[in-house]
Amino acid sequence: MTVSGKRIEKIYESFDRFSDHGIDAAVKIVLEAKKTNFDETVEVAINLGVDPRHADQMVRGVVSLPNGTGKSVVVAVFAKEDKAKEATAAGAEYVGAEELADKVQKGEIEFDRCIATPDMMAVVGRLGKVLGPKGLMPNPKLGTVTPNVGDAIKAVKGGEIEFRVEKAGIIHAGIGKTSFTQEALVENINAFMAAILKAKPVGSKGTYVKRATLTSTMGPGVRLDTSSLSG
Repeated sequence: MTVSGKRIEKIYESFDRFSDHGIDAAVKIVLEAKKTNFDETVEVAINLGVDPRHADQMVRGVVSLPNGTGKSVVVAVFAKEDKAKEATAAGAEYVGAEELADKVQKGEIEFDRCIATPDMMAVVGRLGKVLGPKGLMPNPKLGTVTPNVGDAIKAVKGGEIEFRVEKAGIIHAGIGKTSFTQEALVENINAFMAAILKAKPVGSKGTYVKRATLTSTMGPGVRLDTSSLSG
C-alpha cells in the first residue's frame, strides 16, 4: 500500500489535481499514468444534482459505447424453444426457463446482464429479490425484456451498458480500458455523457452535472471540466 501510495502521489505531482481538465487532457493524464502490467478499466464517476429518493429525479438508462467497453460480458437469457435457440446462437452463456431460474435462485451462476422474452417474466418475476439488488432485473424500458433476444445480446456484447444513479446522486461506469486509444476513450466518454444529459429528469432543479472524475483501476482521479463534456 505504501509503494502504491507513493506512486500515486508522484503522479499527482505531474498535473494539477485540484483543477478541472478537458476530456482530451484528462484521458491523456490517465493513460500516461499507467504503470501496471494489466489492462486497467477506465471509469467515469459523475455527481448529479438529483435526489434519487424522489421518483421524478431518478436517472437511469442504457447507452451503446461506440468503441465497446473492452470487457467480456456474461449474459443470461430467459427464453424457450426457438427464442432459446436464437439466444444460444447469439452467444448467450446461460439460456433457459424454470431450470435457469432455479440455478439463479440458488446462486449457482454469475452473469453481468440478464435478458428475458416477455412470456418469461412470470418466471423471472420470482427472482426479484435476487436480481433486483444487483441491478440485473430485466426491464422493457432498458431493452432487456424483448422478443428480439438476438439483437439484445449483440448490443450488450457490443458495448451497450446500463447506468443508474445511486443514493448519493452518483453515476459511475466503466467506459473502456487503458489499452484503448485516447480518441476511442474520448468518444466513449462523450457518448456516455450524452446519454446522461438526455436522461435528465423533469424533477431536476439547479445544476444537473455538478462534478465528474475520470480514473483508472490503479490510477489517479482526474477532475473533468463538465463544460467540455458534449451531448
